[in-house]
Amino acid sequence: MNIDRRTWAAAMLGMAAAPGLAQQREGRRVLHAAFEAAETGFDPAAISDLYSAIVTAHIFEAPYTYDPLAMPVKPKPLTAAGMPQVSPDHRVWTVRLQPGIFFADDPAFKGRPRELVAQDYVYSIKRFFDPATKSPVYSQMHEEGIVGLDALRQKALAERKPFDYDAPVEGLKALDRYTLQFRLSAPRPRFLYTLCDSSNVGAMAREVVELYGDDISGHPVGTGPYRLKHWRRSSHIVLERNPGFRDMRYDAEPAPDDAIGQAWLARLKGRRLPLNDGVEISVIEEGQPRWLSFVTGQVDFLRVPPEFTDFAAPGGKLAPNLARKGVTLRRYVNPDRTMSWFNMEDPVVGGYTPEKVALRRAISLAYDIDREVRIVRRGAAVAAQAPMPPGTYGHDPAFRSENSEHDPMRAKALLDMYGYVDRDGDGWRELPDGRPLVLQMATQTSYIERQFDETWQKSLAAVGLRIRFNTAQWPENLKAARAGKLQMWSLAGSATQPDGQPSMEDMYGPSIGEGNLSRFKLPAYDEIYRRMLTLPDGPERMALFLAASKLVVAYMPTKFHVHRVYTDVTQPWITGYRWPLFRREGWQYVDIDPDLRERMTR
Repeated sequence: MNIDRRTWAAAMLGMAAAPGLAQQREGRRVLHAAFEAAETGFDPAAISDLYSAIVTAHIFEAPYTYDPLAMPVKPKPLTAAGMPQVSPDHRVWTVRLQPGIFFADDPAFKGRPRELVAQDYVYSIKRFFDPATKSPVYSQMHEEGIVGLDALRQKALAERKPFDYDAPVEGLKALDRYTLQFRLSAPRPRFLYTLCDSSNVGAMAREVVELYGDDISGHPVGTGPYRLKHWRRSSHIVLERNPGFRDMRYDAEPAPDDAIGQAWLARLKGRRLPLNDGVEISVIEEGQPRWLSFVTGQVDFLRVPPEFTDFAAPGGKLAPNLARKGVTLRRYVNPDRTMSWFNMEDPVVGGYTPEKVALRRAISLAYDIDREVRIVRRGAAVAAQAPMPPGTYGHDPAFRSENSEHDPMRAKALLDMYGYVDRDGDGWRELPDGRPLVLQMATQTSYIERQFDETWQKSLAAVGLRIRFNTAQWPENLKAARAGKLQMWSLAGSATQPDGQPSMEDMYGPSIGEGNLSRFKLPAYDEIYRRMLTLPDGPERMALFLAASKLVVAYMPTKFHVHRVYTDVTQPWITGYRWPLFRREGWQYVDIDPDLRERMTR
């Protein structure tokens, strides 16, 4: 891609329009970050998107987290006083909290310090089951099998009364002020991973939720290292250091051969967290102004937009001009998957009859995944074979499936066989009953989205299928997807734990309208999913991952595209930045040399 003077000027004007880059900086020791998509809000029980989760994970705290540098990842206490006590059958989990942890100051507390207690986690987890919350991760929490919680939800629905937060629940108790206990209906060997997710199970104070009511999404109050200072929706977010954050010190367990991690540990060990005074986040959806914001020193670290990978790392190595400035580079396969799903309730692409399955499989075979990897992603991706992300349990790098195949001839044969043919000679196929066949895909406005749309257009035109693109902002598309109003849409998901099962929720029937945007419902798949929850890791569970993947490929409710290879760049005045796997929080571990930043950005 050539950047001429006119394009550069336009991009810089686009940057000036980004509020975080246009106004006076928040402070010398404040991190400057960029999001490529807008957030939706900051209520842990009401979010499912990555960017909202990143913010909430820095404000709220789960009982556990992952070590910032250990690989393989290692769970460790966060607000808990130690690792949980677990019954031999993995049904009873008991967590002891640290005393002396306090929520950030808020008017809801009427000027008094508010200590974190076990009951706060009881209340926060109950919120997932309150019908009024409309939690997009309710089904995921329901499948953990916390005894009695869903019965409380069903009672509220049946009686059409408010959810009773004061009703005792056998499976979720505060045994005393600092002791939390879970009783599960079946073994959950990996329940600890759920307790490591600060973006979802971070503790909330009941009085804060009740004070702000429907506006709670804009008033996050937690015990974490930061608090929300400013929020302009879909544009600008400022987090500031929580002045009441407890005395927590930097520590980590990098691998012996992790030279960079070992150097960071030697430099930062024992320093009080957070290592900076806050984070200023600008939402910059277009790749070019986002990249230029890094080149000009206006953001401190960046995931390089795919279209600029060759600028940042030609041949996989840091560009000489960036190396001379002291910029550092990290490339890695992210534990994620990108996907396009079909609405299984849609009259055109949905359904389970042979002709509907044939249409979806033909669309999948027609899609040129190699073009996406080579041209759109500049080679920074690996074709996906199954739902499970790399680096998670269940992912088998040797597994191959039709999901990654590009075979237009087979696609045409499938369409012909099931009656999707061109009856009027206009070059486009019709439905088997002769009605026009026009696929409808939701999309966004960014440059890279337009590249994806072009790949879809060319791929489907090659087999005689028409497609139209309906453009909206990402949060609006997500809202419509959850309501079942979209026919097709593409998005991505990153793993939140080192187990592949959460990625399988995308096709789990009870998660329809939440994690399952395709609205796929197949009893055989759901049964496999439930069996996987209870089994310990081992050959039997691995076999179930394979069986579930084969069902997904056969019915094709979701076309999995790629696992992305990320290229992260960091400015020379930053120490300790390594975006974590499986957790959303990491900014508190990042140090800034403000004098060097000022000298280099004058």
